[in-house]
Amino acid sequence: MNWSTELAELEQRKEFAMAMGGRDKVERQHQNGKLTVRERVDQLVDKSTFVEVGGLAGSAQYDESGKLRHVVPSNVVMGRARLDGRPVVVIGDDFTVRGGANDGAVGDKMIFAEQMAYDLRIPMVRLVDGTGGGGSVKNIEKMGHALLPKMKIWPYVARNLSRVPVVSLALGSVAGQGAARVAGSHYSLMVKDTSQLFIAGPPVVAKIGQVLSKNELGGSKIHTRNGVVDDEVGSEAEAFDAARRFLSYLPPSVYEVAARAETPAKVADQQWLRDAIPKDPRKVYKIQPIVETLFDQGSVFEIGRHWGRAIIGGLARVDGWPVVFAASNPYFYGGGWDRLTAEKFIRLVDLAEHFHLPVVNMVDIAGFQIGLDAEQDGVMRAGVRALTAVSQATVPWFSLIMRRAFGVAAGGHQNSSRFNFRYAWPSAQWGSLPIEGGLDVAYRAEIEAASDPQAKRAEIEAKVRGLTSPFRSAEAFVIEDIIDPAQTRERLEEFARLSAPLRMPGEVRVGYRP
Repeated sequence: MNWSTELAELEQRKEFAMAMGGRDKVERQHQNGKLTVRERVDQLVDKSTFVEVGGLAGSAQYDESGKLRHVVPSNVVMGRARLDGRPVVVIGDDFTVRGGANDGAVGDKMIFAEQMAYDLRIPMVRLVDGTGGGGSVKNIEKMGHALLPKMKIWPYVARNLSRVPVVSLALGSVAGQGAARVAGSHYSLMVKDTSQLFIAGPPVVAKIGQVLSKNELGGSKIHTRNGVVDDEVGSEAEAFDAARRFLSYLPPSVYEVAARAETPAKVADQQWLRDAIPKDPRKVYKIQPIVETLFDQGSVFEIGRHWGRAIIGGLARVDGWPVVFAASNPYFYGGGWDRLTAEKFIRLVDLAEHFHLPVVNMVDIAGFQIGLDAEQDGVMRAGVRALTAVSQATVPWFSLIMRRAFGVAAGGHQNSSRFNFRYAWPSAQWGSLPIEGGLDVAYRAEIEAASDPQAKRAEIEAKVRGLTSPFRSAEAFVIEDIIDPAQTRERLEEFARLSAPLRMPGEVRVGYRP
């Protein structure tokens, strides 16, 4: 007597699980330009490291004698694996089984996966290709009653955001709870054309008179511009690469600090930075080359390229040490902050705070955006939230005033109640208002009374600009130091070196704000 019969049944059940929704459904997935969930897991994680959990869950059919005939597997695949050698939890929706609907996951597999990442203190990657958690209308007839939405999973999602890195990749049409899981992450991606995200999809929206295609309603061009999703990529393979790279800068959990990478063999030429800022304050310049020059070559990982565009920001390395950076972008409204820029800045600060990463803030800000559109957009509310995030930050902070620092928005370039590394370039200027906008208000009577108002205005501007020299401020210790731009990298390396032992692992007192 042995267990050969049971072992044979185990193998048969595994075969059912690997078949997913069946050959026809798998083929349809491929015809739609998408991988299956198991192909996605294989391409994401290190080879042969995936240990599946709950792979036998599903809906079984038995014959009259109680012998197994077939199993429709649960449409959630989850488990542990290694990603670039580091342990992670991976969970993916199987669209070939009931369209990836969350209620098709037998038992609480999604909750179990979130719990696993939380208790093991390892990152989580979600491969999202499904819909909400309430099921279809047809389920009402099947169950005999309607479910009251309660989002059982959300407490687990929320607490993971304050403990482990969470990445969500939208790889198909995701709606309802699926869409919420994508947005409830530290980093999220969509694949152009093949993934969409909705509160409700086109058939439901058509009932309110809006007849739209999936991409018109919720394509990546919408959600990577409004900040619901961080970035878009051209393929699933690119999404997997981005997930790996994002996680490479972070510790496994808040209870550890991020590792140092190899130090660069050489750094970019720094001398050109002396001429990076135009003499004419009305001229713009490209911030990306400055960022690429100051950080380790090839280490800049930009997040949110298409939204909150008055800053560029993300992750980078200084002498191998990971940092979060934010840099003003004068090509977008002169670097003036709109609501989305403030929200993007908050996300960056929260990411740094939760995972104990020093912040490098590169400042050229004329203030918050002004005018009717800005007021209607609620810029001030978002701006105040950004200022509050900075005042609550405890991580080491490096501020570089490259050019302008004006108004309330510039006041949040660092937490003034703590020590910060702060430097200015000779091109810097600051104040409550830019001179260009403030002269006509402060000197209106004098300008209007002059025989030549234009000449008088130019005379006053020249005098005031002389008084706004950063060297005058340095004399009064308003700014701690003005440096040669070519020496900025040296100061950054000192900052990274001194900051490394100050990174304190553990939970932070302010929860993460997705």
